[in-house]
Amino acid sequence: MNPANLSTKRQWIAELARSKSVLFSLHHVIDLDWMKEAYRLTRKDGAPGIDGVTAADYEAALEANLLDLLGRIKSGRYHAPPVRRTYVPKADGTQRPLGIPTFEDKVAQRAITMVLEAIYEQDFLSCSYGFRPGRSAHQALHALRTGFMTQELWWALDVDIRKYFDTISHRHLRAFLDQRVTDGVIRRMIDKWLAAGVLEDGHLHRPTEGTPQGGVISPPASALVPCVIDFVVDLRIDCSAMTEMSRDRETCCRKEVCREAQR
Repeated sequence: MNPANLSTKRQWIAELARSKSVLFSLHHVIDLDWMKEAYRLTRKDGAPGIDGVTAADYEAALEANLLDLLGRIKSGRYHAPPVRRTYVPKADGTQRPLGIPTFEDKVAQRAITMVLEAIYEQDFLSCSYGFRPGRSAHQALHALRTGFMTQELWWALDVDIRKYFDTISHRHLRAFLDQRVTDGVIRRMIDKWLAAGVLEDGHLHRPTEGTPQGGVISPPASALVPCVIDFVVDLRIDCSAMTEMSRDRETCCRKEVCREAQR
């Protein structure tokens, strides 16, 4: 694997994204080195998906598996398996549904995510922190504190989109992608994941909205909606500090700016 080659490709995608509004030919950057990096970035300690294959199982014939996966992605023969439904308890006593992909599917999702990140990193506002590489909730909190301490902020608006992952519109998500990414291979893969379905208690469900929490592609896909919101807000309201963490948004602004926004 050649790190310099991967870095050059990421830079090329970023430069292309800065210079063009719609990108239609990207999949050629996905080669064996790209797949090896996707594998390296994929967590190896996660629970297996519906096929029961672990990271150790997949690694036993790693290069052959990655070459085969690459071929299926490029040719359109890749079949996105359903995710395995499981639940984790939440602090309020309810349960959060998770969708566990197969390990190979996680690697495939990571490969496509690497392309999307290189594109949409050029679009996000500097105040956006949710699901972005190299950014964290701690940094978002620090930005909020700095805003209050140094910019004479008066208001903090806390907005939480209820059941965000469960209710993302597939139609809107595709429409947002249409504005930036029309590469056939990448769009075909995303459509396959949206249609893959959820396997729970032996029954296959195919939701018409939402992206399962637990998948690699779900966070960057869900972040496209806040990215569009960022653009609209940036056009209409000159807020002094706006910090976004995943589906949660903290907007802080001076008194006169908030009065303008209320109009």
